[in-house]
Amino acid sequence: MTLPTRANVNLDPPKADLEAVVTNVHGVELSDPYAWLRDAKWQDVMRDPGKLSPRIRDYLEAENAYTKAAMAGTEALQDRLFEEMKARIKQDDSTVPARHGPWAYFSRFVTGGQYAQLCRQPREGGDISVLLDGNAEAEGKAYWSLGGSDHSRDHRLLAYGVDDKGSEYYEVRIRDLETGEDLADVIPDTNGNMVWANDSKTLFYVRIDQNHRPRSVYRHKLGTSASDDVLVYEEATTTFYVSLGQTQSAKFIVVTAHDHETSEVYLVDADDPTGTPRLIAARETGHEYGVEHNGERLFITTNSGDTEDFQIVEAPVSAPQRENWKPFIGHRAGRLILDVVAYRGHLIRLERENGLPRIVVRRLTDNAEHEISFDEEAYSLGMSHGLEFDTQTLRFSYSSMTTPAAVYDYDLETRKRVLRKQQEVPSGHNPEDYVTRRLLAPARDGETVPVSLIYRKDTPLDGSAPVLLYGYGSYGISIPASFATARLSLVDRGFIYAIAHIRGGKEKGYRWYKDGKREAKRNTFTDFIAAGEHLVAEGLTRRGNIVAQGGSAGGMLMGAVANMAPELFGGIIANVAFVDVLNTILDADLPLTPPEWTEWGNPITSADDFHLIRSYSPYDNVKAQAYPHILAVAGLTDPRVTYWEPAKWIARLRALDTSDHLILLKTNMDSGHGGASGRFESLKETALEYSFALMITGRAAAEPKTV
Repeated sequence: MTLPTRANVNLDPPKADLEAVVTNVHGVELSDPYAWLRDAKWQDVMRDPGKLSPRIRDYLEAENAYTKAAMAGTEALQDRLFEEMKARIKQDDSTVPARHGPWAYFSRFVTGGQYAQLCRQPREGGDISVLLDGNAEAEGKAYWSLGGSDHSRDHRLLAYGVDDKGSEYYEVRIRDLETGEDLADVIPDTNGNMVWANDSKTLFYVRIDQNHRPRSVYRHKLGTSASDDVLVYEEATTTFYVSLGQTQSAKFIVVTAHDHETSEVYLVDADDPTGTPRLIAARETGHEYGVEHNGERLFITTNSGDTEDFQIVEAPVSAPQRENWKPFIGHRAGRLILDVVAYRGHLIRLERENGLPRIVVRRLTDNAEHEISFDEEAYSLGMSHGLEFDTQTLRFSYSSMTTPAAVYDYDLETRKRVLRKQQEVPSGHNPEDYVTRRLLAPARDGETVPVSLIYRKDTPLDGSAPVLLYGYGSYGISIPASFATARLSLVDRGFIYAIAHIRGGKEKGYRWYKDGKREAKRNTFTDFIAAGEHLVAEGLTRRGNIVAQGGSAGGMLMGAVANMAPELFGGIIANVAFVDVLNTILDADLPLTPPEWTEWGNPITSADDFHLIRSYSPYDNVKAQAYPHILAVAGLTDPRVTYWEPAKWIARLRALDTSDHLILLKTNMDSGHGGASGRFESLKETALEYSFALMITGRAAAEPKTV
């Protein structure tokens, strides 16, 4: 089969105008020839995409037209992939109901529906009530997203947040669950995060400032105007954000101020919503902690001192200051505590060691412990906190790359598991037809990088198979080796699907994160390259037959490895790619920049940080060389990775690439960071990306092997 080239496209690629903007930073002259692609009124565009400059819109539309022309030969394949992926989704699916008081709450999809319905039924079963129908709410809108939702403690009201532009400005509304009508209370400019106080009349929420930063918590009294809402907490430091939660006991509303390495927690008595928030421990750089409640004591998960993988301490509710913290569960290097929930009689923690998760149950009466774990080489394990405190049942989920997700209810005393839900794949799926493996790729400094794989048992392991290698590697986010139906469309066509658990995540403990940030950021990129090289060395594939994929900060990874090792990869798929790193982190007015300085460094105040970021920033390091085929996907109203980052990157790549490979940009003009809304519309984007991978590896005509 003839592989694609630029010459095969029946349309000339757009050529962006060169209009250099020159700045001088730390004595270095920076010239940005494509800075004009950033709309001067970008904040207005986030709220109303129609305000985008016509010149910029024309350019982005021209890029979309070129991508469509380049992918024209795959349109039938895209349709087929979409139908395959859609057929693997149970259309009338629902979550397992979570009991709370007299009700059990759940969400469900109906056949043909793009959006979930929020529902409830009597605790022991009975007629189902639809509290909010996402399909009805989204009707006639190009984009619609439900943010957070929370029902009042008396079960009469539902607060929910809606974004209809993809810009992540959520409007909070309140619905009367008896009448089904929304109240007059409307709260604009929130992040969609809200919590009811126990009086069912007071709602706490997080408001976004003019730079799209969540920096304040407000209190809303039912029946009043949002303009009269009371400021509860405001973060004065631009590098910190605030978030809102609640202890499992529902005794306290939790206000957390944080950046990427430091946190500070305040508690508000949920029975006294007008009370003053109480500080638990003043912020100290590098100290992260979280708080749970049980009776007269608090359980605090903390990395203070030499406990980077976290320990759990206890403190009296009446005197929670640090001098009163007492050890409860000690620190063990390499065992990272990920999540903690306190029920009346048990403390449960989710932890990871040697790259694999487990759940540990501690009975509070005698501190006896036992664990829940599994035997596969690579798997994903998660626990749901549920809605109740006085319970002896833990709900957890398990899956692997070959095994569909299973949801269990687990009796914390008898240790009996009850399967409550097994993910169905309507078109059929036999786990025995697939193999899950975990490899350890040697990094350049002697570390080993875990790589999770899935492939069909009948896939030839002679080096001929193409690989899709996925990576992220930032913010301490770990990518689970979990089940995903969409990727089977690649695997059934002979692909090996691989996840590189590179530094910058926490797969191997907190140190794995520290070894992939700031001064050590290059480890993230070289780890990913090492993972690809190891797949070649193991004879699973060959150089140039690997398609790399990553999104957001993982898109930065894609840009970096394209510059550093272009010959290793046949193609790059970069979703909402953070590729203009230096310019973005130099701009303190952008929504995410100040909190990012702890992750990347501050190039404004530090010449060392400036030179470090400049050394790897993908956009700044594009050079005249042969690049792989590249597909970049952006969202016009994305407040996290602004649309102009991938647009500028693609323009520079196309100008300097010495190959005849495809360099493509697809901008979704109706969405933001998360791509298209709706469970089926998002599959169309995945179908485009997978068609690109199949096309550039010569597999576009491959017939899928089915179960």
